[in-house]
Amino acid sequence: MKFHGAATRQRALDLIASGVTNAEVARRLGVPPGTVSYWLHVDRSKRGDCPGPHRSSCPRCDGRDLDEAAYSYLLGLYLGDGHIVQYSQHRVPSLMITCGDTWPGLMDACHTAMEAVFPDNSVCRVRRIGCHNVKVYSKHLWCMFPQHGPGKKHERRIELEAWQQSIVDTHPWEFLRGLIHSDGCRITNWTTRIVGGVPKRYEYPRYVFANKSDDIRQLYCDTLTQVGVEWTVLARGSDPFNVSVARKDSVALMDAHIGPKY
Repeated sequence: MKFHGAATRQRALDLIASGVTNAEVARRLGVPPGTVSYWLHVDRSKRGDCPGPHRSSCPRCDGRDLDEAAYSYLLGLYLGDGHIVQYSQHRVPSLMITCGDTWPGLMDACHTAMEAVFPDNSVCRVRRIGCHNVKVYSKHLWCMFPQHGPGKKHERRIELEAWQQSIVDTHPWEFLRGLIHSDGCRITNWTTRIVGGVPKRYEYPRYVFANKSDDIRQLYCDTLTQVGVEWTVLARGSDPFNVSVARKDSVALMDAHIGPKY
């Protein structure tokens, strides 16, 4: 067992006090994350600053105010790249949204939305190869995301409850942004036409959303229709997995409210 001296322990506590996360402190100092957490617990105990039992409130159970715009965005992310799991060694479930390192702004937006929807809970980022899982633990995840269930999303029914649909209807662009940020993209297509006997290249932007779930695609399409965006279905073989927005005025509307990933 490796022994970490008092200087390393104090360095870890100083970094935490400056705002560095436990996981990042562990990585910088080469110390197991559990050791860092233990040092922090001991330090708080000595100062009489140990927190009592954590009791988070819930908009549905307790009537707490909910940032509905942030929730609409987070719901879109969850339906695309999120999942809820509760491991046997954990007391509460966790919500994880996988965000690629290619789009740090998207990861920040996800983190901010989680903090807004779950203000009583800490949000963290877990490093993976090429991505991070933005993660929050809460016993109220089942309340806030009743779409959770066994199996893959495209293999079970996905329906919004009335209170969720009301939020999406009020904040449709946030919901669409979450879906695009998870399972969509903005791309540039091109084609050639003969002009004056000479082939000329034309480029045009397009938004594409791809999801195997018929229900999730329908939620996306219904919301596009609500905000006045025209869309078409592009089949992948015999499967209609892709929804395309290519008309110039509709792309301009999407650009004004969503734009490319960043």
